[in-house]
Amino acid sequence: MNRLCDSMEPRVMDDDMLKLAVGEQGPQDEAGQLAKQEGILFKDVLSLQLDFQNILRIDNLWQFENLRKLQLDNNLIERIEGLENLTHLVWLDLSFNNIEAIEGLDTLVNLEDLSLFNNRIAKIDSLDALVKLQVLSLGNNQIGNMMNIIYLRRFKGLRTLSLSGNPIAEAEDYKMSICAHLPDLVYLDFRRIDDRMKELAEIKHQYSIDELKHRENLLQARLQDEQARREELEEHKAAFVEHLNGSFLFDSMYAEDVEGNKLAYLPGVSELLEAYKDKFVIICLNIFEYGLKQQEKRAVELDTFRECVQEAIQENQEQGKHRIAKFEDRHLLSLSAIRDESEPTNIERKIAEYSEDITELFNVLMTLEMQLVEQLEETINMFERNISDLVGLFIENVQSLMAQCRDLENHHHEKLLDISINTLEKIAKGELDTDLPDDVHATLTSHLTSGHGALVSPQIHQDETTRNRKRVKEIHQYIDHVQNELDNLECGDAVD
Repeated sequence: MNRLCDSMEPRVMDDDMLKLAVGEQGPQDEAGQLAKQEGILFKDVLSLQLDFQNILRIDNLWQFENLRKLQLDNNLIERIEGLENLTHLVWLDLSFNNIEAIEGLDTLVNLEDLSLFNNRIAKIDSLDALVKLQVLSLGNNQIGNMMNIIYLRRFKGLRTLSLSGNPIAEAEDYKMSICAHLPDLVYLDFRRIDDRMKELAEIKHQYSIDELKHRENLLQARLQDEQARREELEEHKAAFVEHLNGSFLFDSMYAEDVEGNKLAYLPGVSELLEAYKDKFVIICLNIFEYGLKQQEKRAVELDTFRECVQEAIQENQEQGKHRIAKFEDRHLLSLSAIRDESEPTNIERKIAEYSEDITELFNVLMTLEMQLVEQLEETINMFERNISDLVGLFIENVQSLMAQCRDLENHHHEKLLDISINTLEKIAKGELDTDLPDDVHATLTSHLTSGHGALVSPQIHQDETTRNRKRVKEIHQYIDHVQNELDNLECGDAVD
């Protein structure tokens, strides 16, 4: 199916090949000769033609960062690669090569016209980044599955498609099916699709298309829900309360606590653990709700600060414009008066007066600028104090809530220890009514041998304490973030 180039050895895309191509395809007149003498920068090249070069591998194109059109047809290329820097590419021709898979196009977000005619491609995929795709040529390949056409439904701007010469094109219902699944298509296999064909296709495949649309709508709704959850999670992260609106933190504390899970078989432990969980989750919800409210307050404080800064700048600029406007009103009159004056003494006097006006304007504008700097400095200091107060209150209250978690944890461990000791004593006396699993019995026996105090694993307690401290650390990180944002704002305002 592909053109064979046995007459020549495969070639490498090196600088020599690229320089020669750029030189030959550039202007040939006097301007072209001058450009060749001075050297042509690859970054300035907008179009590059490299067809019939026996190229085996795409390489060394990273310098063509502004390239719009690239022609690589009729070569020996086996893989689509080396194009990641060509983000401005609009037109790409890779027809008549030996490409087996569509790949390496993820950065070509501006590509509108893609030709992969006469290759060895069996599947249409990996085109998701090409959101501007309008023309797609895939004729003379090995595409045989109708699912490939369904994949193309996501490209709402696709108007021209070529699939002739593929196994899929041999189906009796080929054109009708394509028209039904891609209703916005204008040209198929280089022929315009008439309205009558579209109507017939819609009628014939109405049931399958309706079912497909239903599945697409469900998928779209699911994607939107996932996006909404991601955005919500980002909001929670910004407030440093992610995953605190449920039992996630509690469940994660005991997810890998194998020994603790075994103790749930002890009489009364299950109820004790459930009560502990309920109270723990309530505290987490309190932290969560409080964190969101405080984040809103910090956001309002930041918005207020920005509004104050903008108002101060705008008012200062208006004063400056007003003074400049008054100066310009006198400007033309002063110049005209100087030009019309014939007496040297009067000319010198008027020039001196005009010079004083200019100096005065300069001083006024500089004074306004200094006043603005002082005003913004005061605003920034006030913002810093307000944020510090909010953050300090935030930390104080969250630490108090976390202390409640630790107290609750200690109380739970004390109760669990009492139950465990009582159970061990009953086992020793043979008074336990409930039969325990062997591994639970072994766990209790081990603790009985090593002493009752070893029942609660120090490592587990340490892990839980570490998690609590991690939350406090995240809050401190938020403080640093707000402080850095303040510093950046101050630097930006000083520059302005």
